[in-house]
Amino acid sequence: MKRRIVILGNQAFSLVNFRGSLIRAMVEKGYEVLALAPDYDEKTRERVKALGAIPIDYSLSRTGLNPLRDVLDFLRLCFLLRKLRPDVVLAYAMKPVVYGTLAAWIAQVPRRFALIEGLGYSFTPAGEKEGLKKKVVRNIIQILCRLALPRATKVFFLNRDDLSEFLTRGLVSEEKAFLLGPIGVDLQLFSFAPPVKKPVTFLLAARLLREKGVVEFAEAARIIKQKYPDTRFILLGGLDTNPGAISKAEVESWIREGILEWPGHVEDVRPWISQASVFVLPSYREGVPRTTQEAMAMGRPVITTDAPGCRETVIDGVNGFLVPVRDVDALVKAMERFILDPELTERMGRESRRLAEERFDVHKINALLLREMGL
Repeated sequence: MKRRIVILGNQAFSLVNFRGSLIRAMVEKGYEVLALAPDYDEKTRERVKALGAIPIDYSLSRTGLNPLRDVLDFLRLCFLLRKLRPDVVLAYAMKPVVYGTLAAWIAQVPRRFALIEGLGYSFTPAGEKEGLKKKVVRNIIQILCRLALPRATKVFFLNRDDLSEFLTRGLVSEEKAFLLGPIGVDLQLFSFAPPVKKPVTFLLAARLLREKGVVEFAEAARIIKQKYPDTRFILLGGLDTNPGAISKAEVESWIREGILEWPGHVEDVRPWISQASVFVLPSYREGVPRTTQEAMAMGRPVITTDAPGCRETVIDGVNGFLVPVRDVDALVKAMERFILDPELTERMGRESRRLAEERFDVHKINALLLREMGL
């Protein structure tokens, strides 16, 4: 009988896009993989089946803060895992990590793994005075992590800053913590493409959240367009229900102003990276951003912040530039360097591809993860 693995996520889309290579690797090793997500549609369900896994629905409010709903969802998950009887559970994203690890422990799943991809809204400084709601959410998450993470067999982290923060706050023990590094990309799927030099095009791909630096990107676009009107700015990403979400009205005001283009959420970012000269992510904090890894694999220089997770992707002055968080002037200056020196785009783009090959090969990273999971 095949050993059974449950992968527990908070979005079906992310199971395919961010865990597809891992799922395929597990299936190839002879495991039965059950992919749990709360928002399957028929298309995503078929894509998961094509990976060799079994898509299974479960109930989860990804960003909601309704305690009764969360308790009911947690109990349902306990019963579901008891019914499925997996040998291993791997949970990623904060809510699945907390509820999934606890539910797997209650359901007596022998091996329980948690992947901390980033600390999210409640741990990310927003720049303004911190509200009561954010403090309350962070405290609740800390309490839940102290309950859940001791029940994990191992807890994986993508960057050293997050690992240190969890250790300092007493949310995980040193014995259980493991620094995995970035989740990686398929370097064949995201192959090198010559950068666009004219018009100089800056691309940001992210969920439309303030903490992703979307507002700073728009403000920098406004300044640059006044001086260099032919420059293009593309914002990729869908609207979100997260507390830090940017409204549709705000994005539409930027479009009316003519400072950026917004195709919305796209399933395949490769055609858009191909149109870009430079990838920009002015985020306040990340795990290690997957979109930046994809852009680097395709040979794009990167402007990002000197912040946890983001700084793991750029060697300042080699494959791009690091700027301070929430510093629009520094962002504009970094953008101008590419506008004034188009050859910089090509030179730094080649360095990005080299670094991606060195650091972000998904197959090498998956092999490390599977080894650490004892698979």
